[in-house]
Amino acid sequence: MTELVIRPAGAADIDALAELAAETFPLACPPHTTPEAVADFVARNFTPAHFAGYLADAERQVLVAERRAGASAAPGAAPRRLVGYTMLVGGEPKDADAAAAVSARPAVELSKFYTRADEHGGGIAGPLMAATLEAARASGAEACWLGVNEENGRAIRFYEKQGFQKAGRKHFTVGGRVENDWVLAQPLG
Repeated sequence: MTELVIRPAGAADIDALAELAAETFPLACPPHTTPEAVADFVARNFTPAHFAGYLADAERQVLVAERRAGASAAPGAAPRRLVGYTMLVGGEPKDADAAAAVSARPAVELSKFYTRADEHGGGIAGPLMAATLEAARASGAEACWLGVNEENGRAIRFYEKQGFQKAGRKHFTVGGRVENDWVLAQPLG
Protein backbone atom coordinates (compact mmCIF):
# COMPACT_ATOMS: atom_id res chain seq x y z
CA MET A 1 0.00 0.00 0.00
CA THR A 2 1.08 3.54 -0.63
CA GLU A 3 0.01 6.75 0.99
CA LEU A 4 -0.64 9.90 -1.06
CA VAL A 5 0.89 13.03 0.42
CA ILE A 6 0.39 16.48 -1.09
CA ARG A 7 2.83 19.08 0.15
CA PRO A 8 4.78 22.18 -0.86
CA ALA A 9 7.83 21.35 -2.96
CA GLY A 10 11.26 21.94 -1.46
CA ALA A 11 14.84 22.13 -2.61
CA ALA A 12 15.25 18.36 -2.21
CA ASP A 13 12.56 17.89 -4.90
CA ILE A 14 14.26 19.90 -7.67
CA ASP A 15 15.76 17.02 -9.65
CA ALA A 16 12.64 14.86 -9.28
CA LEU A 17 10.45 17.79 -10.37
CA ALA A 18 12.54 18.33 -13.50
CA GLU A 19 12.26 14.63 -14.35
CA LEU A 20 8.51 14.62 -13.65
CA ALA A 21 7.97 17.74 -15.80
CA ALA A 22 9.92 16.24 -18.70
CA GLU A 23 7.81 13.07 -18.48
CA THR A 24 4.42 14.74 -18.11
CA PHE A 25 4.62 17.83 -20.35
CA PRO A 26 4.18 15.79 -23.56
CA LEU A 27 0.87 14.46 -22.18
CA ALA A 28 -0.68 17.92 -22.55
CA CYS A 29 0.66 18.65 -26.03
CA PRO A 30 -1.48 18.41 -29.15
CA PRO A 31 -0.83 15.22 -31.13
CA HIS A 32 0.96 17.12 -33.92
CA THR A 33 3.65 18.46 -31.55
CA THR A 34 6.98 17.04 -32.65
CA PRO A 35 9.38 15.32 -30.25
CA GLU A 36 11.93 18.02 -31.12
CA ALA A 37 9.49 20.78 -30.12
CA VAL A 38 8.73 19.01 -26.84
CA ALA A 39 12.43 18.53 -26.08
CA ASP A 40 13.15 22.19 -26.84
CA PHE A 41 10.32 23.37 -24.58
CA VAL A 42 11.44 21.08 -21.76
CA ALA A 43 15.04 22.34 -22.09
CA ARG A 44 13.82 25.95 -21.98
CA ASN A 45 11.46 25.55 -19.02
CA PHE A 46 11.90 22.39 -16.96
CA THR A 47 15.55 21.89 -16.02
CA PRO A 48 16.65 21.61 -12.39
CA ALA A 49 17.93 25.21 -12.65
CA HIS A 50 14.47 26.36 -13.76
CA PHE A 51 12.82 24.58 -10.85
CA ALA A 52 15.33 26.07 -8.41
CA GLY A 53 14.29 29.48 -9.74
CA TYR A 54 10.59 28.65 -9.53
CA LEU A 55 10.94 27.57 -5.91
CA ALA A 56 12.86 30.76 -5.07
CA ASP A 57 10.23 33.00 -6.71
CA ALA A 58 7.91 34.53 -4.09
CA GLU A 59 5.12 34.79 -6.71
CA ARG A 60 5.10 31.01 -7.27
CA GLN A 61 3.87 28.08 -5.24
CA VAL A 62 4.74 24.53 -6.28
CA LEU A 63 2.89 21.59 -4.74
CA VAL A 64 3.84 17.97 -5.23
CA ALA A 65 1.83 14.78 -4.93
CA GLU A 66 4.03 12.04 -3.55
CA ARG A 67 3.39 8.34 -3.10
CA ARG A 68 5.00 6.98 0.03
CA ALA A 69 5.43 3.26 0.50
CA GLY A 70 3.74 1.93 3.62
CA ALA A 71 4.74 -1.01 5.76
CA SER A 72 2.79 -3.36 3.51
CA ALA A 73 4.42 -2.15 0.28
CA ALA A 74 5.97 -4.68 -2.05
CA PRO A 75 9.62 -5.51 -1.36
CA GLY A 76 11.92 -3.23 -3.31
CA ALA A 77 9.24 -0.55 -3.79
CA ALA A 78 10.63 2.98 -3.81
CA PRO A 79 10.01 4.62 -0.43
CA ARG A 80 8.88 7.88 -2.10
CA ARG A 81 7.91 8.84 -5.64
CA LEU A 82 6.60 12.13 -7.01
CA VAL A 83 3.49 11.37 -9.06
CA GLY A 84 2.17 14.87 -9.78
CA TYR A 85 2.78 18.55 -9.32
CA THR A 86 1.13 21.93 -9.68
CA MET A 87 2.45 25.45 -9.98
CA LEU A 88 0.55 28.60 -9.07
CA VAL A 89 1.80 31.97 -10.34
CA GLY A 90 0.57 35.14 -8.67
CA GLY A 91 0.48 38.64 -10.02
CA GLU A 92 -1.21 40.21 -13.01
CA PRO A 93 -1.63 37.76 -15.91
CA LYS A 94 1.28 38.34 -18.29
CA ASP A 95 -0.73 37.15 -21.30
CA ALA A 96 -2.93 40.02 -22.58
CA ASP A 97 -5.69 37.67 -23.77
CA ALA A 98 -5.80 35.93 -20.39
CA ALA A 99 -5.79 39.27 -18.58
CA ALA A 100 -8.81 40.35 -20.64
CA ALA A 101 -10.63 37.05 -20.06
CA VAL A 102 -10.15 36.93 -16.28
CA SER A 103 -12.04 39.82 -14.70
CA ALA A 104 -11.55 39.17 -10.97
CA ARG A 105 -8.44 40.50 -9.26
CA PRO A 106 -6.23 39.52 -7.68
CA ALA A 107 -6.04 36.38 -9.78
CA VAL A 108 -3.60 33.48 -9.62
CA GLU A 109 -2.64 31.33 -12.59
CA LEU A 110 -2.65 27.56 -12.34
CA SER A 111 0.37 27.37 -14.62
CA LYS A 112 1.09 23.66 -14.26
CA PHE A 113 -1.10 20.69 -13.31
CA TYR A 114 0.42 17.37 -14.24
CA THR A 115 0.27 13.76 -13.08
CA ARG A 116 2.16 10.77 -14.38
CA ALA A 117 0.32 8.82 -17.09
CA ASP A 118 0.37 5.66 -14.96
CA GLU A 119 -1.49 7.59 -12.24
CA HIS A 120 -4.35 8.78 -14.49
CA GLY A 121 -7.56 7.46 -12.97
CA GLY A 122 -5.71 6.62 -9.75
CA GLY A 123 -7.45 9.18 -7.55
CA ILE A 124 -4.71 11.76 -7.15
CA ALA A 125 -5.91 14.55 -9.46
CA GLY A 126 -8.94 15.51 -7.34
CA PRO A 127 -7.04 15.81 -4.05
CA LEU A 128 -4.15 17.58 -5.81
CA MET A 129 -6.57 20.11 -7.32
CA ALA A 130 -8.31 20.63 -3.97
CA ALA A 131 -4.97 21.34 -2.25
CA THR A 132 -3.94 23.65 -5.09
CA LEU A 133 -7.15 25.66 -4.96
CA GLU A 134 -6.81 25.92 -1.19
CA ALA A 135 -3.29 27.31 -1.65
CA ALA A 136 -4.68 29.76 -4.22
CA ARG A 137 -7.34 30.91 -1.73
CA ALA A 138 -4.74 31.23 1.02
CA SER A 139 -2.72 33.54 -1.25
CA GLY A 140 -5.61 36.02 -1.17
CA ALA A 141 -6.56 35.55 -4.82
CA GLU A 142 -10.18 36.14 -5.85
CA ALA A 143 -9.94 33.87 -8.90
CA CYS A 144 -7.83 31.07 -10.32
CA TRP A 145 -7.29 30.72 -14.06
CA LEU A 146 -5.45 28.43 -16.44
CA GLY A 147 -4.81 27.88 -20.12
CA VAL A 148 -5.47 24.49 -21.70
CA ASN A 149 -5.03 23.44 -25.31
CA GLU A 150 -8.38 23.32 -27.08
CA GLU A 151 -7.59 19.78 -28.30
CA ASN A 152 -7.02 18.42 -24.78
CA GLY A 153 -10.56 17.21 -24.14
CA ARG A 154 -9.62 15.03 -21.17
CA ALA A 155 -8.04 17.95 -19.30
CA ILE A 156 -10.89 20.32 -20.19
CA ARG A 157 -13.46 17.85 -18.83
CA PHE A 158 -11.43 17.44 -15.63
CA TYR A 159 -11.04 21.19 -15.10
CA GLU A 160 -14.74 21.81 -15.73
CA LYS A 161 -15.61 19.05 -13.25
CA GLN A 162 -13.42 20.91 -10.74
CA GLY A 163 -15.42 24.13 -11.19
CA PHE A 164 -13.49 25.95 -13.93
CA GLN A 165 -15.45 27.59 -16.74
CA LYS A 166 -14.42 28.85 -20.16
CA ALA A 167 -13.70 32.56 -19.92
CA GLY A 168 -11.89 33.26 -23.18
CA ARG A 169 -9.05 32.19 -25.44
CA LYS A 170 -5.32 32.73 -25.62
CA HIS A 171 -2.38 31.43 -27.62
CA PHE A 172 0.60 29.30 -26.60
CA THR A 173 3.69 28.64 -28.70
CA VAL A 174 5.46 25.27 -28.78
CA GLY A 175 8.15 24.55 -31.34
CA GLY A 176 7.44 27.74 -33.25
CA ARG A 177 3.80 26.74 -33.77
CA VAL A 178 1.05 28.87 -32.24
CA GLU A 179 -1.55 26.75 -30.45
CA ASN A 180 -5.05 27.80 -29.39
CA ASP A 181 -5.86 27.52 -25.70
CA TRP A 182 -9.02 27.99 -23.72
CA VAL A 183 -8.72 30.27 -20.71
CA LEU A 184 -10.62 28.60 -17.89
CA ALA A 185 -11.32 30.40 -14.62
CA GLN A 186 -13.16 30.02 -11.37
CA PRO A 187 -13.90 32.32 -8.45
CA LEU A 188 -12.25 31.40 -5.17
CA GLY A 189 -14.63 33.19 -2.79
